[in-house]
Amino acid sequence: MILRRSGERGLADHGWLRSFHTFSFADYHDPAHMGFRSLRVINEDRVQPGQGFGTHGHQDMEIISYVLEGELEHKDSMGTGSIIRPGDVQRMSAGTGVRHSEANPSRQELVHFLQIWILPNRRGLTPSYEQKSFSVAERTGALRLVASMDGRDGSVNVHQDVSLFASLLDAGGMVRHVVAPGRAAWIQVAKGEVAIAGERLGTGDAAASEEAGEIEIRGEEPSELLLFDLA
Repeated sequence: MILRRSGERGLADHGWLRSFHTFSFADYHDPAHMGFRSLRVINEDRVQPGQGFGTHGHQDMEIISYVLEGELEHKDSMGTGSIIRPGDVQRMSAGTGVRHSEANPSRQELVHFLQIWILPNRRGLTPSYEQKSFSVAERTGALRLVASMDGRDGSVNVHQDVSLFASLLDAGGMVRHVVAPGRAAWIQVAKGEVAIAGERLGTGDAAASEEAGEIEIRGEEPSELLLFDLA
């Protein structure tokens, strides 16, 4: 199993934004950490009240936002406007090109979220947007599918052979996932502490495996995690 510790990540601190980069991003460049299969970006972002990312463009990328605390306000050139809260999963396919902004609408509380980029399975897609909510109950003690290539089980649709699961674990809670031959798993600990294959992983840590077989994840304390099953 490959480990990516929180303290090894890149850090950009702009005052209004504090962002940890699991993979190379913007001014942080590490040839050893350019992504994992089709997974290209996992940024852990904290945006101060009333601040945000101004309108900017993207192309040929699947962008997923997963809010951990607070609220994130989204606006884009497709005419979409929404508020993303904990439990929501936002997917934006940039395709041939889209412009958008993401901001913290609160005047008191920061917003803490994961920004995820996945390389699409083809270029030149028509830009699109989707957002769905997944309750605490359906994520607790389970790996709840929240994004997939075919949108099965009520997940958002991504244009890549990726299945993304979200889980909330109590202390002592456990989930298991089987990695099929030829596939790989990336586990990102968003909050708390878990144990995987004899290793303890805390907030911001990640573990990856390209070996077929079962992965067992145990909560050492109340925890939140994302698991990517990748072709």
